[in-house]
Amino acid sequence: MPLTLGRRRSLMARITAAMLASLVVLALVGPLVRGESADLPDPSAVLQGPSVAHPFGTDNLGRDLLARVLTATRPSLLLALTAVLLGAAGGILLGASTAVVGPRARRLLAGLINLLLAFPALLVAMFLAVVFGAGADGAVLALAVAGIPGFARLAQTLAAGVAGTDHLAAARVLGLRRHRLLWRHVLPNIAEPLLLSTTTAAGTALVALSGLSFLGLGVQPPDYDWGQLLNQGLDRIYVEPLPALAPGLAILYAALTFQLLGEVLAAGVARRSPTRRTPAPPSAPWGSPRPKAGGGPAGDGPVLQVEDLHVELPTPDGVIRPVRGVSLSLRPGEIVGLVGESGSGKSLTALAIADLLPDDARVSRRTLRVLGADLAAMTPGERDHHLATGLAMIFQNPASALNPSLRVATQLTESVRAHRGASRTQALAEAADALHRVALPPALLHSRPHQLSGGQRQRVMIAAALMVRPGLIIADEPTTALDVTVQRQITRLLSEIRQATSAAVLFISHDIALVSEFCERVLVMYAGTIVEALPADRLATGARHPYTRALVASVPDLGADRDRPLPTVEGAPPDPLAPSPGCPFEPRCPSRRSRCAEQAPPLDDLDAAHRLACWNPVPVTVEAVKP
Repeated sequence: MPLTLGRRRSLMARITAAMLASLVVLALVGPLVRGESADLPDPSAVLQGPSVAHPFGTDNLGRDLLARVLTATRPSLLLALTAVLLGAAGGILLGASTAVVGPRARRLLAGLINLLLAFPALLVAMFLAVVFGAGADGAVLALAVAGIPGFARLAQTLAAGVAGTDHLAAARVLGLRRHRLLWRHVLPNIAEPLLLSTTTAAGTALVALSGLSFLGLGVQPPDYDWGQLLNQGLDRIYVEPLPALAPGLAILYAALTFQLLGEVLAAGVARRSPTRRTPAPPSAPWGSPRPKAGGGPAGDGPVLQVEDLHVELPTPDGVIRPVRGVSLSLRPGEIVGLVGESGSGKSLTALAIADLLPDDARVSRRTLRVLGADLAAMTPGERDHHLATGLAMIFQNPASALNPSLRVATQLTESVRAHRGASRTQALAEAADALHRVALPPALLHSRPHQLSGGQRQRVMIAAALMVRPGLIIADEPTTALDVTVQRQITRLLSEIRQATSAAVLFISHDIALVSEFCERVLVMYAGTIVEALPADRLATGARHPYTRALVASVPDLGADRDRPLPTVEGAPPDPLAPSPGCPFEPRCPSRRSRCAEQAPPLDDLDAAHRLACWNPVPVTVEAVKP
């Protein structure tokens, strides 16, 4: 009966464990049991072949070769493991650092890795073994340095996948230092392939080290390893092959063991972190004041003030400008909705405010003040600290925004431990309190993101935002992937947080119906510009821009005729590589005029609460002017 896949894996794991255990036993016991006979010369038994007294024969001094092969197990394995661990440590740190350093340092590190990979590792090891001097120490250092480029390239490739994730962006919002980003958010997520590579590289290092000893560049007499024993028995291979084959078979057996170990570990490794006890939630009330490292806005001034924000992104086809002249402001405790079609620039505007745009993006603005502080007047370190302690981001997909390798407790506590110097116990108490505030049990602190539902993950994201006591919360489509019931729960939760903490909320969405019910003001964005700003209660009947009216009309109505197709916004957004000089909505506008194609309308005030960028506003409906 053929073995199933699970049984084959279990059998392979047992075989590998037995082989690894045998190597460990030989390394520990061999020198103790046969070490004396391995170094004891016997002039009467010089160069003998295999016999009952000497199963592998003897060498030119009459020493027992079986004893010498067994005794050489410990130094051969220790030297190979030392070399591969040193090379892995240096290469992994070099390659993984590219995910957390700045663009200039990233280019320099990438160029260094490419340069090092241009030279064959074995030739580099032989050259450095000569430079460092023949001997065990020189051979280990040579192999370690020669192995760095391979590990660096693997770590660089894996780290590039982590660098673009939402959870690393969320960690950057928290203002974590680069070493914490590296150890907590990059390395745990690339550990499995690196572990496989390290274990398999141990076998390769063993073969390479034996090769250096075979050439006389490694271990030197009177010490010995399997490579030197292979060299000593080579001249007898046609007469007595066993003295030469025995150390070679030992090398093959050990290398195969490490290869199988890597395969088994790659199939069954599981990242685990120590479980911590959950403290009882503190009794502080919801709205109790707590010190804020970043400071809040002075008096009744705006929490966020943006004027003339521009974003440029280079592409292979040219530079695009997805955000063009955006201006907005939020007061303390205010919820403002930012709506528009996909690609209108909503998320890029939020990322520009939070300083999370890609390195190649170019940002310009006349004013950008967060919590009363001008970001342009700050040093990079001051800006990072100010944003980390005063601003919180809630991303669209909590499954990718939460680090899959860390428990909820770790992800909630690292911000307060990094910025406020809180102890582990105090940070866990605050994390339990934050979960309690978002209606989650503190027991979830022990869970990992994949063990939670979509609504629970989004609540954990909100709890993480509460940990820094932000004055500004940017929620980038936080309800898009949730069902209607959970959407209402999340929006109700954000409203309660706003009322309890006076934090301003910038709520980004394309759901017009949700925004009109949840927000106080609405900013309508199209093709990178704000085309209308109005109170939410006027959105249904008081909108004046044709694009806003089209968005409102596209909201499904349960009373509509089911035989008729749902209304949509006709046409397509403009090409970002070829923007028109006039109104960007002009090709899709049903009331366009010749002036619309020639000149872009400015965003002007219609009244104290309503602003509009349109040459031909839609008339107000009769229902809108009724008392």
